[in-house]
Formats: sequence, C-alpha cells, structure tokens
Amino acid sequence: MSSRRFNVVSHCAKSPWFSRTWSEEAFYSEYAGRLVLQSLGNDPVEEYWDLRKSVGLFDVPERPVEIRGSEVVRFLNRAFTRPVDKLRVGRGSYGLLCHRGGGLVCDGILFRLADDRFWYVHADANVYMWLSALAVDYEVEIHDPGAWVLQIQGPKSLEVLAKACDGGAPDEFRYFDAFEGAMGGQPVLVSRTGWTAELGFEVYNMDAAVDGPALWDHLIAAGAEFAMRGGSQMAMNIRRIEAGILNYATDMDWHTTPYDVGLEAFVDLNGHDFVGRDALRDATKATRFSGFRCESRKIPYGAALMSSGQVIGRVTAYEISPYLECGVGFALFDSASGLDCSAISVNDRAGEPCAIELVELPFYDADKNIPRGLPSPHNITP
Repeated sequence: MSSRRFNVVSHCAKSPWFSRTWSEEAFYSEYAGRLVLQSLGNDPVEEYWDLRKSVGLFDVPERPVEIRGSEVVRFLNRAFTRPVDKLRVGRGSYGLLCHRGGGLVCDGILFRLADDRFWYVHADANVYMWLSALAVDYEVEIHDPGAWVLQIQGPKSLEVLAKACDGGAPDEFRYFDAFEGAMGGQPVLVSRTGWTAELGFEVYNMDAAVDGPALWDHLIAAGAEFAMRGGSQMAMNIRRIEAGILNYATDMDWHTTPYDVGLEAFVDLNGHDFVGRDALRDATKATRFSGFRCESRKIPYGAALMSSGQVIGRVTAYEISPYLECGVGFALFDSASGLDCSAISVNDRAGEPCAIELVELPFYDADKNIPRGLPSPHNITP
C-alpha cells in the first residue's frame, strides 16, 4: 500500500496488533475512529473457506463503552429498546439504541460483567457521547475502557480457545456467554460471539497496556495445528451477508426504525419506557428490508432497485457467495410496498440490468445452529 493511500486514514487509532497485520499489500479504512483492516492482500475467497472449514483470526474495529453505577439497570432500561433486568452476569444480548423519533442510534452487544457493570460493544456511532447525554439524571458512570477486540471464528475455534486460555477454557461456554480470564498472562474478556454466524469467540484486552503483538502471537500459536492465519473484513463480509447480519450505517442508520429493517424482535413496547418508545408505537410496523439472490455479477453498493422503470430502493450490501454460488445481498426499499413489486432488477458495474429474487433472511441456518455448535446441514468440514 502506498504511503499516500495510508495517510488518508493515518489519523485513525491503530489496534494493538497492527504490526502483525501491516504490509505493503494491506488495505485499511476508517470505522468508529479506528483503522479497520479491509484486506491483507490475500484472496478473500480463500480466507472465506478458511473461516467456513477451519478457523481464522480477525482484527475488527468495534469498540466497547463501559456503563457502571448504582442506577445502571434503570439507566440502561431507559436507553435500550428491550429491558436488561434479566440479563445475567456473564451473559450478552443484542441491543438497540433509538432516538426520540424512533430511528436507530446504533446496535451492538450488551454484556453484563457484574451486577452494576456492563459493556456495550457497538458499531460505528458516537455511543459514548449519546449515553453520556442520557445519563445526566442517573447515578452512573460512562467510561471508555480503551479495549480492542479480536475475533477467532470457524468450526475449529473452540479448540483454539482451549489452548489459548491460561488454565484452559471454561467447562461450559454457551452462545453469548462471556468471562474474564487470561491468555499468555494478559487479562482478557472472552465472549462467544462474532460477526460471521460461524462457531467462534471474541477476545478483548482488559488492560490498556496490553502487549498486542504478544497476544496476537499467542493466539496464532494456539491455532497453529489448524494453520490459523489472519483474515480480513472482506471475507467476514461475505459470511455476515449470508447470515443476515446487518451493519450499522450501511444497512440501517439514524433514519431507519427497527421495524424498517426487520428487527422488531428486539423491541419491547410494553415492558418498559425507553427513548423512542412513543414514536415506535405509532411507527409503521411493516419491514421494507429483504435479502436477495442473483447471478454472480459485480453489483455496486447503493445500486438502485428498479421496477417498471421506477427506482424503488437501493442495495445496501452485496457479495458473491462461494458457498451458494450466486450473488447475495440486502435490499432496502423506499416503502414496504416495494417488496410486492414484480421484475425487480439492479444494474451491475457494467451498467447491465440484473434480475434479483427476494429471499427471506438469513440465506441459510435460520436457527443459528452453526454458531451454537449444533448439527446443521450447512456445516462444512475440510
């Protein structure tokens, strides 16, 4: 990568393990004020198959904010669209933040680390400022722990975990569990989550003085039996689209409600009073979001969805799936009626129309058996 291209994002914070991913062939972009590794210069399809058949190690930019204090549960109930009272210590839950108009401020995973201490690992939005503004009337502290995360994903990932944890992994480590432990003598938070819908876990440094290269090398050594190597966002992006995992700021944003993008299951209008509840009570409940299939063509993000010569929406995500052997993507329509239109098409990068078929998300493994470690016809072995 040229110095000119690097300088475009050189103001971003670099991960503690940056020295282990940097090369002249690597490509980076900005996410949440951090440098995100888009490509290592390898073939993303090869990285995809590593992820699906074995295991990969991914440097990702999502960042946590810590919320703690005597009124933390009452505060989080006000902030999130589902109550957090029943979230047990050592567990995580997908959580949405909305503004008073009902649109999405951000999404992420809320972990309960103690009775009065939570981490919210969020997407690309200024959640720290948002929560700080909401916290004025509550006895809580909003803190940036300065933590970074690595994802280890793939069918061999839990075998890597057993070798990477000092003293071994917990006897029971369920989907969305989290625990504080150590790897290579360094304190870490480990959660059984990820952005790929494969079996996997995430590792967060608990100490701002983390020796990043040492932690990276420790994990690589733990995965040596499976030839584990670093992977890129490009490979993860294919898999997250197949899994129907949305990305904030591209698939959804400030102007979309949870209902617009099919996230109604994560809104509880009756359980508690939260920011945006009144607007969401009156909001249209029909989704205007869908997955789609098409030929294996090069289609740009943002491509217009067309029907009868009219623009009816846009493509928010698209990749060619090596597993499904076709193009897969997300479509956001201008209104819910767009899903009923016939003969929907998009133009590929050459300007040629390509017919698409709307499909329900996810594209496979709807019960999430793969990340749970359960039998699935879509599990892949080498």
